[in-house]
Amino acid sequence: MKEDTKLAAAGRPHRRPSHPVNTPVERASTYLFPTYDDLIEGGKNIVYGRLGGPTHRALEEGVNILEGGFETRLASSGLMAVNAALLAFVRAGDHVLVVDTVYDPVRKFCDRFLKRFGVETTYYDPMIGAGIEDLMRAETKVILAESPGSLTFEVQDLPAIADAARKKGAKLVVDNTWGAGYFLKPIALGAHVSVQSGTKYLSGHADCLIGTLTSADEATSKQIFLALLQLGSNVSADDAYLTLRGLRTLSARLRRHQENGLALAKWLQKRPEVDRVLHPAFKTTPGHAIWKRDFTGASGLFGAVLKPVAPPALKAFFNAMKLFGMGYSWGGYESLCIPVRPEAYRTANPWTEKGPTIRLHAGLEDIEDLIVDLDRAFAAMNAVKE
Repeated sequence: MKEDTKLAAAGRPHRRPSHPVNTPVERASTYLFPTYDDLIEGGKNIVYGRLGGPTHRALEEGVNILEGGFETRLASSGLMAVNAALLAFVRAGDHVLVVDTVYDPVRKFCDRFLKRFGVETTYYDPMIGAGIEDLMRAETKVILAESPGSLTFEVQDLPAIADAARKKGAKLVVDNTWGAGYFLKPIALGAHVSVQSGTKYLSGHADCLIGTLTSADEATSKQIFLALLQLGSNVSADDAYLTLRGLRTLSARLRRHQENGLALAKWLQKRPEVDRVLHPAFKTTPGHAIWKRDFTGASGLFGAVLKPVAPPALKAFFNAMKLFGMGYSWGGYESLCIPVRPEAYRTANPWTEKGPTIRLHAGLEDIEDLIVDLDRAFAAMNAVKE
């Protein structure tokens, strides 16, 4: 089957004379077993609510098919998924390599939590490619990549990094939220684990928190499962159901996000207030050639560097928007725009742009209305400048 057909068919109820189209929500903490032998054998996949039930298994099946993995497990958020993937493979005295453009809460987890337990973190330039081998040590156990990079959208050479990881016996974990498992297949490029914040595109409606971890092989999947089990991570059946429902329309939504995102990025590129657009589909974004090689499309999230402007003018820009919301997420049907500060986080490759950086998410609204909204915002900004 083609990918869009798989998204529609995966995780559906088994056929019987009469059955629902969708896997029902099954809320349960306790499962009962008819015999002693059934209890001791563990009921195979479903033994206790924290480990998930039929609704969770259906979503895991769907995401696993999407990512092309051996097994998928769920976590309570995207952050939990990334953190669990790190904890699955490290112990005191180990070393991890983390891309300098990583999601900032993950950076804080490395600097504050892992450090307390004797795990050292080194941040690397997102454009390092095969050169990452020079940063690896005998105690390097994990490389954490995020492609494109958070806030600034550099695209990493995942096959080269995966090759270096395998040579040195380390695990490559890739945050695949931007590509949503649809536009990028990290496991096919050599990653051991592909992680997503399903809160974003998989669910697609800004109404639940969930994370996914897809393993490339059985040994890796066992380590991921044990980490989630021992951390006590769990996902509600309702959130699993919402995400499974979102999965059905993923391809249709992503195509619209891509269309609107590219249209907005091209429009912004022509604005006199914009210094540079940060979008993997643009030649001016580092890693553009890699994006063309490894990705099959672009989602709706991108950024832009504005020319230097006074804080009151930037404030007027954001306050004038009517359709673009200001909120710390993305991937839903709604358009968003927020100011971001890459310079506050980067250490391996400092961010030195002179003007403010903004991050936009192109939702599913009519593109002409979104352009009008941004035009209104720029007019408000320019009025203050004058």
